[in-house]
Amino acid sequence: MPDLRKLMKQMKTQELKVKEIVMRFEGKEWVFKNPTVMKMELMGQTTFQVLGSYEEKVPIKEEDVKLVMEKTGKSREEVIKALEESKDIAEAILKLSE
Repeated sequence: MPDLRKLMKQMKTQELKVKEIVMRFEGKEWVFKNPTVMKMELMGQTTFQVLGSYEEKVPIKEEDVKLVMEKTGKSREEVIKALEESKDIAEAILKLSE
């Protein structure tokens, strides 16, 4: 255990208070709410370790929103909510057309 403490001290480990982290990838995002984030510095490099649950989100395209609004006659807010819940244009149209 003493070696671990020594290493932690050398790494200048610090826990950060973070409300949200968003990692953006091609075609999707990971959203971490209230994660535990550890910042470590060693040999001139800074590393962050993120611990916690995440939700995967697919960004909604503006053209998808417009298409569903045209097909259903629903408001922008209703369409965005339906697209977020269904993650599929056809399913959102069906849901809003009921």
